[in-house]
Amino acid sequence: MRDFAGTRTVEGRSATEFERSPHLALLSTARDRPEDWLRAGQAMECVLLLATLEGLSSSFVTQALESSDLRWPLRDPISGTGHVQMVLRLGYGPKGPSTPRRPVWDALDIEP
Repeated sequence: MRDFAGTRTVEGRSATEFERSPHLALLSTARDRPEDWLRAGQAMECVLLLATLEGLSSSFVTQALESSDLRWPLRDPISGTGHVQMVLRLGYGPKGPSTPRRPVWDALDIEP
């Protein structure tokens, strides 16, 4: 995993062991146009919501997508086609802190 601290120690940062066999999901599209990026984002939203409902933890693994030389080998190995838009790591990790939420009435006006 990437650690942006480099070689220096960050005080108060805890460490967690990752599972030995992580599950990775590749989200790909047939083409690589802006409309494909939009559809991939919509599909990713559905995957993340379903993963949350199932109690899964998820994170993005973007290093392989940052360079076209690395992105190309991720395509379907059988057909040799497809453009990978996102790599997701999914699993049952340790419970993290809840994301703070504003009350509904703070963000939404409902008139009868």
